Amino acid sequence: MINFNEPPYVGKEKEYINKAIDNKKICGDGEFTKKCHKWLNERTNSNVLLTTSCSHALDMSAILSNIHEGDEVIMPSFTFVSTADAFVLRGAKVVFVDIRPDTMNIDEKLIEEAITEKTKAIVPVHYAGVACEMDTIMDIAKRHNLMVIEDAAQGVMSEYKGQALGTIGDYGCYSFHETKNYSMGEGGAILVKDPRKFEEAEIVREKGTDRSRFYRGQVDKYTWVTAGSSFLPSDINAAYLYAQLEKAEEINNARLHSWNLYYENLKNILEIELPYVPKECKHNAHMFYIKTKDIKQRTELIQFLKENNILSVFHYIPLHTSPAGIKYGRFNGKDNYTTKESERLLRLPMYYGLKDEDVLSISNKIKEFYK
Repeated sequence: MINFNEPPYVGKEKEYINKAIDNKKICGDGEFTKKCHKWLNERTNSNVLLTTSCSHALDMSAILSNIHEGDEVIMPSFTFVSTADAFVLRGAKVVFVDIRPDTMNIDEKLIEEAITEKTKAIVPVHYAGVACEMDTIMDIAKRHNLMVIEDAAQGVMSEYKGQALGTIGDYGCYSFHETKNYSMGEGGAILVKDPRKFEEAEIVREKGTDRSRFYRGQVDKYTWVTAGSSFLPSDINAAYLYAQLEKAEEINNARLHSWNLYYENLKNILEIELPYVPKECKHNAHMFYIKTKDIKQRTELIQFLKENNILSVFHYIPLHTSPAGIKYGRFNGKDNYTTKESERLLRLPMYYGLKDEDVLSISNKIKEFYK
């Protein structure tokens, strides 16, 4: 059986976890959390804090962006529920707009017409690690005085015009879930563009206290400063992640190799559509997907691959069609592509350690299906 996903593992995870235990500090912000912060700060040229999940990074972004009841936040409907949850929990209404059929990202040309006097933020989602059209989005945000919160859950090591995803907007959010390119089981990170907001982010992350300032010797005791929560991951989780960050380039190159091998072997099948990566985007091979003719054909192909011991899966059900999406949001304009394209999309196995022969076997089975 060729699995759809296998969590990344490079070999030093157990050694580092044991070291974290030996350090007798397995709570947040221990040795390995600091190592991860240093790596991420240097890699992204930004201010980064590990969190317990990308969902929590989004929650922090909503708090730091001062989202309140009655505000509106614009985002695509083709995304994971956490993108919307973070703002719904603050009382905001989610305004969904259609996606581009080429990248499956938010259609930047439709954002401006969705803006009202209640709009507070735009949340672009970088699907499959391929960047949204950020120049246009940032221009719109600047002209309308809006926050930009990048959902870069799938975007670690990806870039837009040479800039790391997550560092372009006011806040960026990464995921280190089991299914991502680099994992700590459950985990994420928040990137803070404005250095003046970084200390506030530390406070929110530390249950609303200034404990980080206390540890740095800036205050002689720490106290409750504002509303916050516990968004710190265990240092054991960070130890698992750091082993992979040390091998980030190796993992990235291996995934790109598999992605390119898929593309080369599937590009001549006329009945399917392959991923598109704009020239200004540097992607991280987070996933390889194909688009079938329609949902019926996709269902048949999933079953065919399963019968041949290959696990493939579809992706998000558009949020605006869900019970919560109807309750907490609205779709602005017409759904030309969100539903139609989501029903065609099929994700193929993609993970660090995927063998070339498996990619070739999967590709051959897809060719066989279309013959």
